[in-house]
Amino acid sequence: MAAAQDQEAEREAILAALTPVVDGIAATFGPVCEVVLHDYRRPEASVVAVAGSVTGRTAGGAMSEIGMRMLARGDKAADELNYLTRTGTGTLVKSSTMLLRDSTGAVFGALCVNVDVTAVSQAHTLLGALAGLADGPAEPPTTPFGNDIDSVVEAIVDDHQQLRHRGWAQLDREERLRLFRDLDARGVFAVRRAVEQVAGRLGISRASAYSYLSQSRTTTDPTPAGGTP
Repeated sequence: MAAAQDQEAEREAILAALTPVVDGIAATFGPVCEVVLHDYRRPEASVVAVAGSVTGRTAGGAMSEIGMRMLARGDKAADELNYLTRTGTGTLVKSSTMLLRDSTGAVFGALCVNVDVTAVSQAHTLLGALAGLADGPAEPPTTPFGNDIDSVVEAIVDDHQQLRHRGWAQLDREERLRLFRDLDARGVFAVRRAVEQVAGRLGISRASAYSYLSQSRTTTDPTPAGGTP
């Protein structure tokens, strides 16, 4: 009991020490930068502190899909640095997610830096066109951001490739299992009550959702390497 209390106190101390760092980093990079401090122990309200407004989060807001993915990986998760994503409003963002660990090595949060590079990308495209260069890299994925964890979960479900052009009723069993397997890998089910929410979004019973999730975790995806995910 004492050890657990000491561990919690250590984590709170780390978060407290990093809180002023959030403002310092954001001030250094200016209005195109947002810094978010997350406490993964509270997925529905993981944002401890935030400076800047690239993704529109506020203190007390929910974690994003990126945080869910980290949460699902647990202590095996690794930092993700300098990756590109796009918000639902079209803002191109370069981000880094740096995990917070306690003295036992357990992941309990993250410090995230998001930089709006939309203008830079547009200038790069224009200069490339003027110079006659080839098209740029592939379009980065869209990442759901929001202060409400339910809206983030719903956005992830709605964006799933299997559901973009067909409803749940049109999917065969393997496609349904793949959908649940993919949502699980993206960290959706690491969030409390997410199974019930996914069931409601798909229009199926909670029992069916739990059954598909259980089966997806005990069966192998038959899609061969290089096949359509």
